[in-house]
Amino acid sequence: MKDQSFTFEQIHIEVARNASDDFNLFHDKHKWLQVTHNPFKGPIVLGFQLNTLIEYQMRLYREAHHEDQIIADNQLRFSNYQIIFVNALRPRQEMKLDIKKTLIATIPELTLTNRIAIKSQGKTILLGYKKETKHPLFLADTDLSGLPDLNAIADKTVVPGTEFFLKRKWMNNGNVKNFLSGSFAEQSDYFDELLQVAQYPEVFPCSLTSGALLEKAQLENHDFKRNPMVYTSHDISVDRVHLATLRNNDKLHILVKQLPESPDKTLNHTSIMLRTYECFGLLENKAVLFRIKLNLVPLEEIIKNLSGKT
Repeated sequence: MKDQSFTFEQIHIEVARNASDDFNLFHDKHKWLQVTHNPFKGPIVLGFQLNTLIEYQMRLYREAHHEDQIIADNQLRFSNYQIIFVNALRPRQEMKLDIKKTLIATIPELTLTNRIAIKSQGKTILLGYKKETKHPLFLADTDLSGLPDLNAIADKTVVPGTEFFLKRKWMNNGNVKNFLSGSFAEQSDYFDELLQVAQYPEVFPCSLTSGALLEKAQLENHDFKRNPMVYTSHDISVDRVHLATLRNNDKLHILVKQLPESPDKTLNHTSIMLRTYECFGLLENKAVLFRIKLNLVPLEEIIKNLSGKT
């Protein structure tokens, strides 16, 4: 696909962060200044906002190439995003999205794969893949069938007998439309009140994990100003069959588990240890809507590493 240009304004960031309850200081037009040694010199676009832009452009790409028919005919129910964040994107900074031609593999099973890149001002912002599969590519082996009834557990607490922190959210059509609009996605392709169409996009429910992580960190007395964390990667698998059932006011249980940090898991070619989270979105009937593996690192470590190289 020919490179398409987009330019986010601060209002796009405001809309997206408000719609997803993301109170990270990096996106706040005033509070970004309070982040110690903030190298970004202003607010930055949300990672899930860029993912939603990719989701929508991939949707248009699939339709244009009649690949949505392949997905339906072969019951490729999982939509997977494998994203590596390389640099931050600021408002008013023109960016280009590049979607490479679809590769269709049949071994070990049918998979549609597109390589994706976002670049701005000669720098790579993110790299990754969008893949369509029959089974989830990420965290497929995690068995959640033994969980207690999540409806009976208090919000913002640890699920008894597990390592999962629980954050409860409710779907809201208005928030979804705002998030789509803030991400350059055409909301009318998903919602039409007159025709009574309400088709939830894939990334929006996943974006609520950012707020869940922030609330977990807040309860642990994390200092967001002195020790901010930044995403280095998102690995996302969304179940389209369960997504199709989502409606306004539906309950979503977000489960977050933090893995122990280890010298074996570091940021590429550095000694910076990754902080990895495994996140799941469960519907009220326990159906698993999404599985996400997130990697974060302290901003301070990245800056130290960069200054060591100069």
